[in-house]
This record gives sequence, structure tokens and C-alpha cells, in this order.
Amino acid sequence: MKTCIVAIAAAMLVASAFGAFAQDVKEILAPKGKLRVGVYYGSPTSMLRDPKTNEVHGLSYDLGQELARRLNVPFEQVNYQRISEVLEGMKAGDVDLTVSNSTPARAVSVTFSQHLLTIELGYLVTTASPITTVADIQKPGLRIGVTQGSTSQGTIPKLLPNAIVVPAESYKRGIEMLEHGEIDTYATNKPILFEMSDQMPGSRVLDGRWGEEHLAVAIPKGREAALEYIQHFIQDVQTNGLLAQSVERSGLRGAVKAQ
Repeated sequence: MKTCIVAIAAAMLVASAFGAFAQDVKEILAPKGKLRVGVYYGSPTSMLRDPKTNEVHGLSYDLGQELARRLNVPFEQVNYQRISEVLEGMKAGDVDLTVSNSTPARAVSVTFSQHLLTIELGYLVTTASPITTVADIQKPGLRIGVTQGSTSQGTIPKLLPNAIVVPAESYKRGIEMLEHGEIDTYATNKPILFEMSDQMPGSRVLDGRWGEEHLAVAIPKGREAALEYIQHFIQDVQTNGLLAQSVERSGLRGAVKAQ
């Protein structure tokens, strides 16, 4: 009898502690009473709209909705043009969560979870381009489009010192630059390149890759007390199929592996 009472008391203590922990996490991750998820349109890693069903999907969008549901708080999407603006919004206190390429430079201003997904980095060319392989990109003087404020903008000049790097304010502008002959190729992660290619008949995402991006969940600095909860959340969506479902719904192509 005493053993049973002790077991029940221990279970109640654990449940009480978990409830308090969950409440603490909610206050840390959603201090405004809602989970403000930073997104930018046009990338399956963030947010896009299915032209056939009109449904909105994307890793940041889907995982943000799921986390808001688990925290029992409203979900709010906060829209930007590109990931660099999302991260600036997070630093300014306007964003609670997003999915981003986890780099040492970005880790200075935001806190990352473990890796969520690894994706390839590549190049997009038009149907008339003489560029056929990644090796062709080594030719000096090529004009390579990148997204302004992206990791690619900082990496390509080191990787290809003889190239001319041309920043674009958005992926839509990158498509225009390619179609108008202002650049020879566009460099970013393959999920975005495939989305751009879908809007450019005959264009090609080159085989091979020039690097990888390791996507992770990002939260603002100062909220590390909730990181353990985020890490368990990531492990759960990786194993229970929710991440795979989001990848499929978003049409994300170019993923190497989930970790």
C-alpha cells in the first residue's frame, strides 16, 4: 500500500514538474502570447503556396504551426522578403522562431537547434546557357546571382574569386536577371533553385553541388532555457513523420538527409 502511494505521489510530482516546465517554455518561446514565425515567400524551406490547391506550406510555416499547437498558443506568420530580413526581425524582437541555414556567423545573433535537414547548394541556368556542368562555373568573369544577405553572397566570392557576384533583392528578381541576361547563373540551395526553375521553362538546375546547407530551427538569443524543448520537438518531428510530410507537401527537392 505504501509503495503504491509513493508511486502515485512520484507520478503526480513528475506531472506537476512537466506542467510547470511546459508553462515556462510557453512563456519563453511565445512571450507575447502567440508564436510569431518568420517566413519569406518562394522557398519550400520557409513558405510557398501550391498553385493547384492554393494551400500554404514550407518548413518554417508547417513546423511553426505544429509547435504553436503543442504550446497551445496562436500561430502568427511574420512576412519578409528573404531570410536575412527574418533574422534581423528576430534580433529586433519581432520573430520568435524560424528555420534557417545554421552557420557560425548567424549563430552569433540567434540560437540554433541541432540540424533539422541537410540540403544541397547548386546553380541554375537558362535553357540557352552554354554552361552544362558545375565545372563550367570555374570560368573567370561569370556573373553569378545570389540573394542579398544570404550565405551564398559571402561564400561564392571565396569559392570563385574570379567570378562577378551580383546580389538580387529576392528570388523573383533573380529570375528576371536570368531571363534578361543580366547574370549567367544563380547560386543558392537547390530547393529554391527548383522553385525558380519551375517558373522558367527549359531552365536547368545543374547536377552536382558546390556545398551543403544545414537547416535548423532558430530562436532568439536569451531563450536558451527552451532549447532542450526545441531539441526534443525536432527529434519528434524527424521520427514521427511530420518532417517528411512537410518536405513532401512543400515539394522540397535537393534534400540530402535528415539528421
